[in-house]
Amino acid sequence: MRVLIVEDNRDICANIAAYLEKHSYVLDFAYDGISAMHLALTNPFDVIVLDLMLPRMDGLSFCQKLRMDAEIATPILMLTARDTLDDKLKGFAAGADDYLIKPFELQELHARLQALYKRSHGKTDNLLTVGELTLNKSTLQVHRAGQRVDLNPAGMKLLQRLMEQAPSVVTRDALETLLWADERPDGDALRSHMYKLRQAIDRPFDSPLIHTVHRIGYRISEDA
Repeated sequence: MRVLIVEDNRDICANIAAYLEKHSYVLDFAYDGISAMHLALTNPFDVIVLDLMLPRMDGLSFCQKLRMDAEIATPILMLTARDTLDDKLKGFAAGADDYLIKPFELQELHARLQALYKRSHGKTDNLLTVGELTLNKSTLQVHRAGQRVDLNPAGMKLLQRLMEQAPSVVTRDALETLLWADERPDGDALRSHMYKLRQAIDRPFDSPLIHTVHRIGYRISEDA
C-alpha cells in the first residue's frame, strides 16, 4: 500500500515510518500543505494521512482543494489533537474519510489504514490502475492514456500480476510459475514475453512503466 504522510512533526513521521515500513508500506512524506498537494496531484496514493495543523496550507484547506478543485477521491485519514465533535464534523465536511485523535497507537493507525484501503478498493476490485494504465479484470480490457492496448493471454497474465503487486517487485520465479507452473520451457522464455509486453505497454508512449530489477524480477510503476 502506498501512503502519503502529511505531518510537520518529524518525530511523529519517524515513528510512523519505523512501524509501517515493517508492514511493507511504501511511504512518502510532506511537511507542509503545499508540498503535500504537489505530491497528491502527481502520484497515485492508496491513502493520505493528514495532520490538521500544517504550515503553508492547513489540513481542512488541503482536503477541500483535493476534493473540490482536483476531484481526487483518495481516502484521507485526518490526524489531529482537536477532539471536539465540531472539529470532527468540519473535517468530514471538508472531505476526510476517517479521524484519529493524537496521541494515537500505531497499531490503530495501521488498522484504520487497512480498513480505508479495503473500503476504497472494494468498489473497484475489478479495475487495476497504475498511473495512466488501467486493466479491467472483468472485461480484460487494457487502456493507457485512453488508448486501447491489445495483449495475448500470457501478456495479460503478466500485466495483471505486476499491477496487482505494484509498485513492488515480482520475482522471475513467481512470473514463470504463473505462466507455466512446474513445466517451464527451456531457455529464457519469460524474457521474450516481457519484451512483447513492453512493446505493447511502453513503446508507444513517452515514459516506461515496466522496469527490470536486475537478477530479481520486474515491477510496474510510474517511478523508475
